[in-house]
Amino acid sequence: MVLVTGGNGGIGLGIAEGCARAGADLVIWGTNQEKLTSAHDRLNSLGADVLAQQVDVADEQAVIEAFAHAVTRFGAVDCAVANAGVHGGGPFIDLSLDEWRRIMAVNLEGAVVTLREAARHMIGRGEGGSLIGVSSMSTIHGAPGSQAYAASKAGILAVMRGLSVELARHNIRCNTIVPGWIETEMTEVGRSNEKFLAATIRRTPIRRWGHPDDFGAVAAFLADPTQLYHTGDEIVMDGGYTRF
Repeated sequence: MVLVTGGNGGIGLGIAEGCARAGADLVIWGTNQEKLTSAHDRLNSLGADVLAQQVDVADEQAVIEAFAHAVTRFGAVDCAVANAGVHGGGPFIDLSLDEWRRIMAVNLEGAVVTLREAARHMIGRGEGGSLIGVSSMSTIHGAPGSQAYAASKAGILAVMRGLSVELARHNIRCNTIVPGWIETEMTEVGRSNEKFLAATIRRTPIRRWGHPDDFGAVAAFLADPTQLYHTGDEIVMDGGYTRF
């Protein structure tokens, strides 16, 4: 079974769909019940047995309880994808600590608690597994007005690098996906700016923004239990943006 936080929309749903097509059963977490119901039905139509849970990953106890319920429901978690995230923007000089902490609580702390629960389960089970973190291209390029978001996603890279070394002896693979400009609700404001959209597409060799379903196959590969030697990797998926 594959667990995907933020699996009810955007990149998370694209990841969940890819895993469903590869034959995995799924647990998806999200905070919006309407989106959870829609995602559940969509994934179920692909043949997956799906559990949709309303979980705020910023709430440690909620994560612990939801993870335990998922294990009870399916017996085991073979792969956990820490994808849930929120954004915040504006001039750095106006950034409050409350806003900084709000973003960190979901994007970094929520990911850490989710990954911790998954690691505890996988170590106790003794059969290995896969942990996947979802970072951001903002960790590579300067992201004006998005320092908190970029910092939270840089933290994901650091956590996953450390886990890949620490958990290797337990046959737990730890890899990170680094998305570029992707068409999601979170990036809707950027896409609505025609000048910005044209500039980013012009710099992207593939000449388009990515779509959530671009992430399905790579997620299925990283979750694949036969890929025993692939760990500590960071897969940049940005249409060549960082190379141009």
